[in-house]
Amino acid sequence: MPADDTDAAPSGRVRSRRTGSKGASPAIEARRPGRSPALTRRPSVSRPPRSRGARRLYEQARRAWDRPLTSYYLILGSSLLITVLGLVMVYSASMIKALELSLPASYFFRKQFLAAAIGTGLLLVASRMPAKLHRALSYPLLMGAIFLMVLVQIPGIGHAVNGNQNWIYLGGPFQLQPSEFGKLALILWGADLLARKQDKRLLTQWKHMLVPLVPVAFLLLGLIMLGGDMGTAIILTAILFGLLWLAGAPTRLFAGVLGIAALVGLMFIKTNANRMSRLSCIGAIDLGPQGECWQAVHGIYALASGGWFGSGLGASVEKWGQLPEPHTDFIFAIAGEELGLAGTLSVLALFAALGYAGIRVAGRTEDPFVRYAAGGVTTWITAQAVVNIGAVLGLLPIAGVPLPLFSYGGSALLPTMFAVGLLIAFAREDPAAKAALAVRRPGVRWKTMRRRVKMRPSGER
Repeated sequence: MPADDTDAAPSGRVRSRRTGSKGASPAIEARRPGRSPALTRRPSVSRPPRSRGARRLYEQARRAWDRPLTSYYLILGSSLLITVLGLVMVYSASMIKALELSLPASYFFRKQFLAAAIGTGLLLVASRMPAKLHRALSYPLLMGAIFLMVLVQIPGIGHAVNGNQNWIYLGGPFQLQPSEFGKLALILWGADLLARKQDKRLLTQWKHMLVPLVPVAFLLLGLIMLGGDMGTAIILTAILFGLLWLAGAPTRLFAGVLGIAALVGLMFIKTNANRMSRLSCIGAIDLGPQGECWQAVHGIYALASGGWFGSGLGASVEKWGQLPEPHTDFIFAIAGEELGLAGTLSVLALFAALGYAGIRVAGRTEDPFVRYAAGGVTTWITAQAVVNIGAVLGLLPIAGVPLPLFSYGGSALLPTMFAVGLLIAFAREDPAAKAALAVRRPGVRWKTMRRRVKMRPSGER
């Protein structure tokens, strides 16, 4: 064998030990000419799923949601949108009813628009009033509401509408329902009462928690039931329970008051054939032998014919004499027919945002009056919305209560907008919200920008 062949083998073995593919380091292999980088790349480390982007978005959303002015903007924006959409739906749902009464087509809309304009003024006034002034108004408002509710029961002064004597005519086409202002009066007076008792540490005793809150609430309930308005009585009872729950009423006490209210309510229902028929129409799909479920069934027809996006504004069929009270108690059914499922879900989302913002205001404050008043207003609006929408959906008996800020009725709109102004005032009173609003003032912002400009280096823009 030639010498060069015998030398090649050992040298090849030496090369294989030093620079071969099995024993060579990755760095040496990478420097070898003709070697593909893909073959010499280090094995990639397994990475977790790409969740950093989603987590970052979640953190940004959470920080935006936890800003001091979130409650302020939610209350202001949701209430404004509900009111504006309600005006549109009142005009659409009431045109045929107005023409049936030989009135201009925009008759009910103009009255509602006037009430909304006055209510906007009340909202602005309430949003700028301090809590001390709200507490000072609680007793005069309660006395005035009781006085007007007594006047309703005097023959010749009070007037009956749809079988319920709860109205006082003010002259011309204007009339007033004092029981709507009784809700606001009970909230302000009850919040002031409970706040003063909490400051004196008296709420640990059940007698101080109940007296005089429950007797005064029962007085208002009695005056309301004398007129036959079961729906308003239900909402007032919900407000009472909300105040007791916020005050930390024990379970036994809460259950006792609830049991008494349930027995009284059952007695009033059983002694009235109209209320019994309303109770029997829950979930009804048939008109009944005498048409007692006509309104409930046609409300379901309106919602069912709306589809996903509705038939369009003004294109409702049920408002042409088929559905009673299309612009008041059953305006949500007309909204479902003309705006569809998308419109009704939007209305529900706006009420949910308003309710969440009210709970947020009540939970973040350290002032007991603000907590009780904000909780009472939130209970009022959400409970009334649930009762109204539940009746339209056939899940609850028809109680005859309007949808807050949405249905036709100036007597219901005015105190509700004042109550929304209360929530806005309480949201503004939060220390962090005060600081954020102060920064947003034009003068403060200009001074802040001037300071920022001075701190920049020369030549930088």
